[in-house]
Amino acid sequence: MDHGTTESADASPGPDMETPPPPEAGSGPPRAADAIWGAEAMRGSRYELRRTHGDFPVFWFQGDRFETQARKGRDGYLWDVQGYYGTPTNRFWFKSESEGAFGERVEDFELQALYSRAITPFFDLQAGVRQDIAGPNTTYGVIGVQGLAPYLYEVDAALFVSHRGDITARVEAELDQRITQRLILQPRAEVNLAAQNIPRLGIGAGIDKVEVGVRLRYEIVKEFAPYVGVEQSWKLGRSATFARASGEDPSVTNYVVGIRFWF
Repeated sequence: MDHGTTESADASPGPDMETPPPPEAGSGPPRAADAIWGAEAMRGSRYELRRTHGDFPVFWFQGDRFETQARKGRDGYLWDVQGYYGTPTNRFWFKSESEGAFGERVEDFELQALYSRAITPFFDLQAGVRQDIAGPNTTYGVIGVQGLAPYLYEVDAALFVSHRGDITARVEAELDQRITQRLILQPRAEVNLAAQNIPRLGIGAGIDKVEVGVRLRYEIVKEFAPYVGVEQSWKLGRSATFARASGEDPSVTNYVVGIRFWF
């Protein structure tokens, strides 16, 4: 059998037989497409490209944790929402977090309003104010960073200075581990710290509180995912002493059911 004849008949044309590029592609103006499609047509295309891929403002909102918590004693609730409006490099960022027990007064309720500026491709520097509404009315100045660390850890770290001069900090980290296209396991950890004892807030110097948990969610659609999970929290040092003095357990296990959503 003459394989050479078959190969030559079936083979695709080589480089010398390809349709050559138009002369304008190599020797025309910097915007060579204008010579082919016309300047007016390309002006509209470039505008659309800038509008959809450039430095334009968008609005984003996410309910990261919106849940009920079953635990020893009274069951509780928690919400943790955030969002922003702005461009990829400059944004107005807002955050809100609250928790408490059903049938009792709200334990914690905070609002943050921040200016956010991109400092690297994956991290923003944030600065602004935080207002605590539940408990002693307290206003804080805030400075922190938020973004995506190596290995896809989502990190949010902030330093707070109250109007009374108290200094506290918070570091949160979570990681989405995709089991299937819809089923996602999310380990999460949070550490709260303080530079001094703050008896009126039940906060002790050093490591105030540690939370470690895991949530398993199912994405019905990308924007809406119910989840279940378990979370353990500990108050440490003087914070544990303050908790016992007020009749609270410094170590609490929460079994959670909630939804995560964004738009």
